[in-house]
Amino acid sequence: MLIDLHTHTRPYSWDSYLSPDDLIEISRAKGLDGICLSEHDYLWDPDEVADLGRRHNYLVLPAIEINTDDGHILVFGINKYVYGMHRSAELARHVEQANGAMVAAHPYRRQMPWYVENERDYHDALIRASHNPAYRHCVALERINGRGTRRENEFSARLCEFMDMPGTGGTDSHARSDIGRCATQFERDIHNVEDLIEELKAGRFEAVDLTGGTPHRLDLTAIHEGQRL
Repeated sequence: MLIDLHTHTRPYSWDSYLSPDDLIEISRAKGLDGICLSEHDYLWDPDEVADLGRRHNYLVLPAIEINTDDGHILVFGINKYVYGMHRSAELARHVEQANGAMVAAHPYRRQMPWYVENERDYHDALIRASHNPAYRHCVALERINGRGTRRENEFSARLCEFMDMPGTGGTDSHARSDIGRCATQFERDIHNVEDLIEELKAGRFEAVDLTGGTPHRLDLTAIHEGQRL
């Protein structure tokens, strides 16, 4: 089951050009089975989300992307934004109380090295990133971000492997051209946000790149020491 865990729509995300209806219909046309509405520091009303799902006969799930001091975090399972959630430890406390789940969005941001050809710098950057205090509270890192470059997503993929953490895929869609580039492939069917959280916590998923038309993982096997794609 292919679900896009990371999307943005107007007017709730100020930097998005997408209407919710366009996002849903294009996601369906691209072969996705569902989406999560993860606006910036804003939670959709559950009734509005349910209405969208019914109108389109499509899986639409609520989420939120929270800007914390330790980076952007995708959160599933909470029902309101509370002041203090910009601190990752405080956010984690609320998420745990709600039996929710956290995923670190685009972990390459402000963490990948300037000189990707230097393996020592690259390795040092991986070490520094792995010490991000938010990650101890996350069930996964976003391995593939649809708006990230290949090199940026490569860093996220290597960080997942370095930390032995599972990785998700999300388009981070803000425009029509973003939709359908990647997704998270789940082993089991998901019908609601509770199912989603259960599968995220169980690790029964993988990030898939859809730019070639069929799901495939970001391939790191061709990367040798000192070589970057």
